[in-house]
Amino acid sequence: MKLLIGDKNYSSWSMRPWLLLTHFGIPFEEVLILLYEADTNAKVLAQAPRGPGKVPCLIDDAGQAVWESLAIAETLAERFPQHALWPRDAAARAYARSVSAEMHSGFGELRSNMWMNIRASFPGKNAKPGVLADIARIEAIWGDCLQSYGGPFLFGEFSIADAMYAPVAMRFNTWKPALSATTSAYVERLTALPAVSAWIDSARRETHAIPYQDVCP
Repeated sequence: MKLLIGDKNYSSWSMRPWLLLTHFGIPFEEVLILLYEADTNAKVLAQAPRGPGKVPCLIDDAGQAVWESLAIAETLAERFPQHALWPRDAAARAYARSVSAEMHSGFGELRSNMWMNIRASFPGKNAKPGVLADIARIEAIWGDCLQSYGGPFLFGEFSIADAMYAPVAMRFNTWKPALSATTSAYVERLTALPAVSAWIDSARRETHAIPYQDVCP
């Protein structure tokens, strides 16, 4: 399989399926396509012509393309049932799907104002009311999951839900908003996970820059 991804420093959507493949030891070829270049969409469409020309995009051995991070995660869970990408318990799995879908479609204020830029440091900036409301909701989700399922990750062991929220942890590392002790400890555990650490190390070695994302007004 091939996974088309964008810059590791900036591409929060690409991070999610990459973490799942890497953490669970599923073999794949990484294809890096630099974001916001004149030929970015064309390069994606050349390999996945039925899609929207965006990353991430998973292409299987038969050439079937799957795009959108949550769709890729569901496909991997279906194809590799030997790995507990979703919790095995049905009730926990339903909850994990719900909070993952909420991450996929929501938290617009956080996305717009505290974008993912692993190499940057913007401590205390852009803590606007809408952003703080998003953070409060995320903290409520994380706190409930960690209390209900005992940690160290949201549903015990690392799962799709953790992969979906990993870019949020990267945002928190960059922007450093005020967080609860429970949230901060979870961010630290997630950051230290070998797959996450490997992604961060690669992001820091990248040299391609997207100038408007490297400054905070």
